[in-house]
Formats: sequence, structure tokens, C-alpha cells
Amino acid sequence: MQFFVVFLALSLNWGCQVYAGSCREAKLCCPGRDSSCVVQKAPINAIIEDLSDKPCYCDHACLKLGDCCTDFKEACGVVDCVVSPWGSWSACDAECGSGMMSRSRTVEVQPRNGGRRCPSLQQRRGCQVGTCQHHQTDVAVKEMAMLLPGSLSLSRHINETSDIRRNLRMRDPQDHPEFDKDREYCVEFEVLKASKACRKELQYSSLREGERVCVRCESEALRKSLGWRCQGHGAEGRGTRWTALSAPHCHGKWLRVHSAPDHACASVTCSAPAHNATFIFV
Repeated sequence: MQFFVVFLALSLNWGCQVYAGSCREAKLCCPGRDSSCVVQKAPINAIIEDLSDKPCYCDHACLKLGDCCTDFKEACGVVDCVVSPWGSWSACDAECGSGMMSRSRTVEVQPRNGGRRCPSLQQRRGCQVGTCQHHQTDVAVKEMAMLLPGSLSLSRHINETSDIRRNLRMRDPQDHPEFDKDREYCVEFEVLKASKACRKELQYSSLREGERVCVRCESEALRKSLGWRCQGHGAEGRGTRWTALSAPHCHGKWLRVHSAPDHACASVTCSAPAHNATFIFV
């Protein structure tokens, strides 16, 4: 009789554990790691044939161990972090060459009661800017301008009028951009240094330290490889070299006065009827 009572009690107890299949039903919610905070779905010594009958836990350690009851987060008020979708990538932070670009997202729901922490809110990746202005500037700084007196420009234009085939090409600058007169421009320079030999050459006597001279870039001197500009037209704020083509010992350095090319050649130096203060690029 006593054995029957004990067996009946165990049977009733086993029946209660089967139906306590969740943290809410078992009224369990434990901080930290607590192995006694367990929901036993089957008798301890029973052979578990269905994985859903395995014991599950209602302590916060189950989040790391991966053995929480299915309703643990809901029953124990555990809230995971929720973030917004990624925003758009920013522009590259470099004006030229290698740089970085970034994007971000925001926290929409803060984690609570041991919920999953927020992931990174910033991402960065490399970027490359293909067209480098300073590279073009570096090229221009290394170039040497070769000069001829401006008076030779008149001879050049006189010769053009006698070249019929050349004149026909010049009528259609779209097919022959090297003859496009609209690409011509002037550059004003301040001479920084000039060799003494320049003083002996009347046509180059204006190339003296501190003087300003004008150099015209005519269509004949435009170079496609340099983006339809003349070689040696300088860079603003950077000293560059020049040499007189017809007087090799006359050479020096100068500084470009204005950054933008003067297509109208309207500066005082370039528009003056003067004589030997105007040159042409070769």
C-alpha cells in the first residue's frame, strides 16, 4: 500500500513537469547562471526520444549557452538591440588618390535585461579618386616652357595663308581640334630669375627679375597629350622653368600670376602693344 502511494505521487509530479514546458508556466526567471532554474519536460532518468523534451533553462546564462526555453526572452523581459538599416555611403574623403568613405546606422531599441548588445553603428571602406588635380599640377611644375618672341607669331600667321590645305583643315576645328582658335589663351608670368645672357638679347631683354611678361599659347603649340594646353604654362603659386629657344643661354624661373587661362588675352601685359614683353609657347 505504501509503495502504491509513492508511485502515485511520482506519477502526479511527472505529469506536472510535462506540462511546465515554458518559463512562463514554470514561473521561472533567474539572473546570472543558475542550473536549478530549469524547466524539466520529462522525468530526469527518462530516455529522451524527442529533442523538444530536453530540459530548457530560464537563467540569463542560457543566452550564451543556447539552451533557453523558447519563451525565455518574452517571459523574462529580455529585449535585444534593434538597429536601423545602413545609410548611404559618404563621398570619398580624398580629393585625389586613396581615401576612406563611411556609412552609419542608428539604435532604434536599446537592449534590456541582458538582451543582445548593439552591433557596430559605423562602417568604413577604402576608396580611390581617379582624377588627381595635384598630379596634373606636378606634371606642369616639372615642365620647361620653350619661348619664342611674340613677333614670330605674325610670321606664323602669314605662312598659314599660303598653305591652302592647312586653311581647309582650320575651317573645321571639330575634326581638327589642333587648329581650334577658341582653345588659344594667354598666361601672365612674373620673372623670378633670369640668366645674364638674356640681357644681351634684345628680343628677350624684358625677361628680368621682377618683370611681368605675357606668353601666348597658340593653336600650333597646343598638345593633345596635355589636355589641349601648351607645355610649360606653369602652375599657380609654383615656380617653373623657362628657356629661350633661339637663345639657349637665356633661361630662368618664373611664377604664374593667375590660375585661370586668359582666353581673351585681356591683361595689361598681354594687351599692351609692347614689343618684347610678349612671347609665344613652342
